[in-house]
Amino acid sequence: MSEDKVRPSKLKFKGEKTKKKRKREPDEEGESTSRRRRRDEDDDAPETWVLPEEANDIRGPTFVIHPSDPSPICITYDTTRGRIVLQSLDKEKTEDDQEPPKLLDRIPTEVSQVWVITRVAGSPTINLRTGVGEGKFLSCDKHGIVSADREARGPQEEWTPVVFPDGMVAFQNIYEKYLAVDEVAGGQLALRGDSEEVGFRERFWVKIQSKYKKEAHAEERKRKEGMSIDDNLDEASANKTFQAWGAGRSILSTDDKKELKKAKKEGRLAEALLDRRAKLKSDRFC
Repeated sequence: MSEDKVRPSKLKFKGEKTKKKRKREPDEEGESTSRRRRRDEDDDAPETWVLPEEANDIRGPTFVIHPSDPSPICITYDTTRGRIVLQSLDKEKTEDDQEPPKLLDRIPTEVSQVWVITRVAGSPTINLRTGVGEGKFLSCDKHGIVSADREARGPQEEWTPVVFPDGMVAFQNIYEKYLAVDEVAGGQLALRGDSEEVGFRERFWVKIQSKYKKEAHAEERKRKEGMSIDDNLDEASANKTFQAWGAGRSILSTDDKKELKKAKKEGRLAEALLDRRAKLKSDRFC
């Protein structure tokens, strides 16, 4: 009896809506590469798997690949045995024995291949939680032993992602050592967390979903806009509240605003604003 071949399909998560790509006309002459790239990113469906550009982009469902030889592998979690498994991607069957897709075109085909990355707002560190089972966190002890058997996060579950110019990512633990793929007894591969330098074994390809990357960029844009106008708003509102001269006009200092940014970092913004208001006053108004 012949066996029917299973056709691999894109992995979808509960609640996600499929967005069709809008058909585009051929590029107009003179359109810049960066503008075209931004346009293509905007057209991506929310669940499209993309590469992060910076560490802050790494969040939400994540697919972690290592370009091992002879077969690339991905980090998965076996719920039956409760352990991390490095799964060969070339073992997946393709229809009609077609050539496997390129490494960077790979997407997860099983839920066990997906890790959910969370981070505290403003923190450079992340937590990697399994996408199946009860949700265990990836951790590393002081001896470099990597496991995923803890249901609560702590210092050993904190990782700092480092994105390199070529797009690959390294994960540093609290002991300032790096996550790496290591060969153990029997020629099998396992994860270790005691590498002091970043080389081939410590570099991973990380794929995230497009909507989380856009969310990270939107947050960063809002943060930068807030920083650029925050000092102006603070000084204007403070002067309007406390200024008792100027016939209703709010007068602002013409001094450099760098001192306000420095004072804000040092926690003495109110004092700096008071000093700037004092310099604006004339003796006849005292």
